[in-house]
Amino acid sequence: MIEPLPLHILYQDEFLTVIDKPGGLLSVPGRGLDKQDSVVSRLQQMVPWCIEQPAVHRLDMDTSGLMVLGLTREAHRHLSAQFAERRVAKKYLALLEGIVPMESGEITLSFRLDPERRPYQVYDPVQGKIGISRWRKLEVREGRRTLVAFTPLTGRTHQLRLHASHPLGLGCPIVGDRLYGSGCSEEPLLLHATWLQFDHPKTGQKMDFCSTAPFGRGAL
Repeated sequence: MIEPLPLHILYQDEFLTVIDKPGGLLSVPGRGLDKQDSVVSRLQQMVPWCIEQPAVHRLDMDTSGLMVLGLTREAHRHLSAQFAERRVAKKYLALLEGIVPMESGEITLSFRLDPERRPYQVYDPVQGKIGISRWRKLEVREGRRTLVAFTPLTGRTHQLRLHASHPLGLGCPIVGDRLYGSGCSEEPLLLHATWLQFDHPKTGQKMDFCSTAPFGRGAL
């Protein structure tokens, strides 16, 4: 019998599971046999009775941290609605290349997919969709790097990566970002989903989960 590939499960009941995703693992299976290993495929090995598509949100493959997945259709529908209605609270830690001069702020930028450079996103104030993120500087480190806490108010693809790197954002790409910065394949992306809050789809209870970033100073 083949042993299921591991997942770091922080919480699980009959309705949902919360996992701590490692960087480098896809959230859902991609196209091709070499892209089938993912959070979803591993969860289905561990919990074979869960629905076919339990993911209600995604983290980029290179991003690490907290994900919640619905194990039943009803739970998936309820959790998906919370994300769509912006009732889920999230916080991320990121280590940026460069020194951010301000202490805190809010970034609002419109961007869209560049079909010629998938999955790269480009700033487009006309045809783009608005992404909004609040941020706070935590500390400046040696090597001209800044630790920042992000609170995304929307959930656009690559939102924090673009908000960090774009000149109209912070102008400092996330360390290890191969798309928007100078990262290489050997260097991990230092972006971690460190806090997640949502309502339990069955009981309505407020649920909070924290995960310590390997490069940070604890969950915030």
